[in-house]
Amino acid sequence: MMAPDSYVHAVLKRSIGIELCLFQHLKAPVNQVTLLLYDSTRMRQLLSKSVVIDDDDDDEYPWRQNAHKYYIHLTLSLFLFLWFILGNYWVFSVYLPNFIPPFHQPQDYCDKTLYIFAFLTGVSDLSRSGYESASKHFNPDDVEVNVAGRSFLVTGANSGIGKATAKEIARRGGTVHLVCRNKERAEVAKGEIVTETGNQNIFLHIVDISNPKEIWNFAEKFKNEHKLNVLINNAGCMVNNRELTEDGLEKNFATNTLGTYVLTTALLPLLEKEADARVITVSSGGMLVQKLNVSDLQSGNGTFDGTMVYAQNKRQQVVLTEQWAKAHRNIHFSVMHPGWADTPAVRSSMPDFYQKMKNTLRTEAQGADTVVWLAVSSEATKLPSGLFFQDRQPVPAHLPLASTHSSPEDEEKLMEVLEEFSQKFKSTSPGT
Repeated sequence: MMAPDSYVHAVLKRSIGIELCLFQHLKAPVNQVTLLLYDSTRMRQLLSKSVVIDDDDDDEYPWRQNAHKYYIHLTLSLFLFLWFILGNYWVFSVYLPNFIPPFHQPQDYCDKTLYIFAFLTGVSDLSRSGYESASKHFNPDDVEVNVAGRSFLVTGANSGIGKATAKEIARRGGTVHLVCRNKERAEVAKGEIVTETGNQNIFLHIVDISNPKEIWNFAEKFKNEHKLNVLINNAGCMVNNRELTEDGLEKNFATNTLGTYVLTTALLPLLEKEADARVITVSSGGMLVQKLNVSDLQSGNGTFDGTMVYAQNKRQQVVLTEQWAKAHRNIHFSVMHPGWADTPAVRSSMPDFYQKMKNTLRTEAQGADTVVWLAVSSEATKLPSGLFFQDRQPVPAHLPLASTHSSPEDEEKLMEVLEEFSQKFKSTSPGT
């Protein structure tokens, strides 16, 4: 039977995927939060020895003189675990529906709890030290491959993880198409990639991923001029105030969800023509605190919370990946969490978090490592299509106990609504 603390530790450990972008809402200073970080390794050692041999064996088992520390540690761990359960509205909605009345704003009651547990259990796995630990088990040969002759399209490639991904693929000889919104910054990025890698097969396309008409125009032209082996959906945004695009779409939804859907579905016919075709979407562990919500895709109801909207979009990307994997067996789909990386997007959209954590964040290349592995390694396609990855390993797309699993009806509804939007903007795009 598993010892109580081992069980608690296991449950907390499974929470490592929550995106620390959510931590920007946590009001407690980091130095106060770290007071809760007790030495679980020491506690497990105590538990492993907690077998009473005899009342007079203190000399042989000197640890028993400090047994009170074990009990304090165990009590605290159980308290934290109960706090997590009591703060999680979704658990009650499934397991104890009559225990408490429904909250009008359930996230107000459980978000802070989830943020704290995300920090306590995730900081060592999603930071730079977590990558360094995980990378000890990487096989360098997985990505030491020549991909000359294969074509890769990377969105949001002018900075951050997108640029780091494009650069690593270019180093391996691949033809890389950079899809960017800002022409000036994109040209600088292209020049940097060409100079550092010596690869001249770098092509630039200026497209606003929040504009579905632009995406359709680009995709139709691209299909007539190029081949495509790997699509990498990296472009994204976290807008903290509700903004509408020129098409009347909420900007986060338009970029993160609809843009990803339109570009991917528009290019599927091109991908279907190629052997070993792949689609990789850069999501976020923030989606772990969200259940798919198809009733308010554009976040028009209630108080607008940019962080939660972003997390909901990232959950939608996971659902899209799972649905595409079922429908298109000849293409390998995957979605991934890059960890907490030092990127321009993090600095601009989460300044408080960046200031607190900047010395522990992963580099852009470390954040991009799993994207590159999914894009070029033969090992990646040996795993089933449609999985969620972190540090080259598939990880659960749901936290334990949290009721974030969506119904098949809701998943089908999401696909239907996005397809309606997609066809609407395709019909109004010139040249399509």
